[in-house]
Amino acid sequence: MATIAELKAVLKDTLEKRGTLGQIKARIRAEVFNALDDQSEPRPVLSHENLLINELIREYLEFNKYKYTASVLTAESGQPEVPLDREFIVNELNLVEDHSSRSV
Repeated sequence: MATIAELKAVLKDTLEKRGTLGQIKARIRAEVFNALDDQSEPRPVLSHENLLINELIREYLEFNKYKYTASVLTAESGQPEVPLDREFIVNELNLVEDHSSRSV
């Protein structure tokens, strides 16, 4: 019969292999941040440049499925909840997109 320590180790390994352990930890961090966040303290106004930089970081995080990290970034930075339109970002950064870069 398996010991409790062995069951814990198997459960931890299984959750790590499925990627859910990292998601659970990230979700707990996000919830702790939200609980501790002082909503009465106003966020600094985002400059145009920081708004674009934060949006690029958020797009990277969401592309890589780091959704809880992206949610903490959004809450902490004061970034709008709704992502900026991709065409707007392309125009602001003077980028030229091809077929492969549009899918990223």
